Amino acid sequence: MVAVLILLCVLALLAAVHRYVWLRLIRDTTTDSVRGRRIRRAGTVAVTVLPLLSLGAFVSARAGVPFRLQQLVAWPGYLWLALLLYVTLALLAGELVRAVLLRRDNSPADAAPPAPAGPEGAPAPAPAPGTAPASDVTPAPDPAPDAAPVPGPGPAPSRRLFISRAVGASAATAAVGTVAYGAHNVLSGPRVKRVTVPLAKLPRSAHGYRIAVVSDVHLGPILGRAHTQRIVDAVNSTQPDLVAVVGDLVDGSVEDLGRAAEPLARLRSRDGNFFVTGNHEYYAGVTPWLAHLRELGLRPLENARTALPAFDLAGVNDIGGEPTGQGPDFGRALGDRDRTRTAVLLAHQPVQIHEAVRHGVDLQLSGHTHGGQLWPGNLVAALANPTVSGLDRYGDTQLYVSRGAGAWGPPVRVGAPADITLVQLASLQA
Repeated sequence: MVAVLILLCVLALLAAVHRYVWLRLIRDTTTDSVRGRRIRRAGTVAVTVLPLLSLGAFVSARAGVPFRLQQLVAWPGYLWLALLLYVTLALLAGELVRAVLLRRDNSPADAAPPAPAGPEGAPAPAPAPGTAPASDVTPAPDPAPDAAPVPGPGPAPSRRLFISRAVGASAATAAVGTVAYGAHNVLSGPRVKRVTVPLAKLPRSAHGYRIAVVSDVHLGPILGRAHTQRIVDAVNSTQPDLVAVVGDLVDGSVEDLGRAAEPLARLRSRDGNFFVTGNHEYYAGVTPWLAHLRELGLRPLENARTALPAFDLAGVNDIGGEPTGQGPDFGRALGDRDRTRTAVLLAHQPVQIHEAVRHGVDLQLSGHTHGGQLWPGNLVAALANPTVSGLDRYGDTQLYVSRGAGAWGPPVRVGAPADITLVQLASLQA
């Protein structure tokens, strides 16, 4: 019931936003001319069809729609959501401009002209009884044909139309430019970010150990094999000692996306390539994907731990597996370990940090938040996550959250560029 109410609220909000955009971009910028009516009809159709494509992009994968059709729907549907966000924000900012430029709308009508004055400013005498007013005796001359009309309250309709068009065009231009910039951030591939993490128990022999952290690739109808290859090339260029893929690798089935994931077989590292599940793996069919990733050379850590020469590497399943009994089990992954050794934990969601602290983990590597992906999404992400991106500390445990190497939904990132993080461990004994 709660989920249904939330869904209804979201749909109502989207309907209200679309109506607002239609009012400002379509109704207020068109006239009742033949051309204006045609533009208004076309705009109305667009504001009706595009949200339906967005809805189709969300549900097509789970509805079993053929993958090619998912791709055709995903591009316009998801890009429209990003455009809708930024055109709405731009139009809201433009309301202040409109208010200033249209302020004369609220100005009072011109006051009545003063009574004619007599000699030396004295009021003119009233007409004698039975005498017609002077205006009846001597009518005022007609104004010249080209005389300007007396201005009424507020701007003329043409001025209002000009202001609406100027604000609307500016908002649309700003939104398109922002989305184009954000799409380029995603489609050009993630950048490599380097972070040094000092660990008190790390032996001197492991000083400078390099872990390439990859999260939230979200292979799907938009991001495919070429994007995977860009990520593999970026990871291999760092010459890591270990590769950690911390969830949300895919948004679809092995049947549809198995080929897109194949470049992962070319990941190169000294101590191996490891994987933990994210919530999206459980939407996509986690068991076939774990088997396929093993074939590609990635080792899933399903509530498990492996002992490396310098530290213990553990991984826990994502919270998204709990409904099917495949959720995180920290006791199984960490309960019987030697606490004198450094422990590095792979866990998809930052909220798992609290269990990590209780189990004496030294460093947790996570993703999930995308760094907010679309500003001001970082403010929303901060409400649900202890850390949105970067390195943070909770007691004796450090948490690093990657912004992710791909994008979910719109292939657009604004204010949160995609990254692959090379985490370099530092020994305090060095």
